[in-house]
Amino acid sequence: MTIKLHCFGESGHSYKAALALELSGLDWEPVYVDFFAGQHRGHDYRALNLMAEAPVLVDGDIHLSQSGVIQQYISDKTGKFGGAGGEKYEVLRWVLWDNHKLSSQVGMTRFLMNFLPPNKRPAEVIAFMQGRLKAAFATLDNHLQGRDWIVGRDLSNADLTCCGYLFYEEPFGFDRKDYPNIDAWLSRISATPGWKHPYDLMPGNPSDRA
Repeated sequence: MTIKLHCFGESGHSYKAALALELSGLDWEPVYVDFFAGQHRGHDYRALNLMAEAPVLVDGDIHLSQSGVIQQYISDKTGKFGGAGGEKYEVLRWVLWDNHKLSSQVGMTRFLMNFLPPNKRPAEVIAFMQGRLKAAFATLDNHLQGRDWIVGRDLSNADLTCCGYLFYEEPFGFDRKDYPNIDAWLSRISATPGWKHPYDLMPGNPSDRA
């Protein structure tokens, strides 16, 4: 049975789950969520996921939201990306760190800077969020010094979650050349066989609304 991932291209949280599915080798397909038209707030979508979130994974009777949970489900199903031996909790630590300190901040900042009309973009809030992001980028860049991957010797969910928003070109206060260790790490991820850019992996692109 083909796994379905309800997602949209602009969503970094969706990308984490979609990339894990793609690299895992599982049979899956994306189902477009028209987020900017409010589909996620409709009755049908809430029946699928009461939290009105994307992504949502559907595998038979199993319905899961939250990208970190979906990544763990993929690991449990395939034995991939969960960390070797005692690395499991270190992988989980970075997934939770990303969800609280990195991706959640990037997602909001990128939305405010790119997907709101210019006259509605709150400059002070954006500046505050970018200050928080600089600290998170520094944490990740320092951790990657002398490392190929965030945890252990192989690609894991720690990498797949932390890279979730960092391949997008829309500005949000991140420039790869300012963080050489992150830059090299992102290059390693994109060189992984099967890797795809979020706009190539999932339906939905800002140009669709231009």
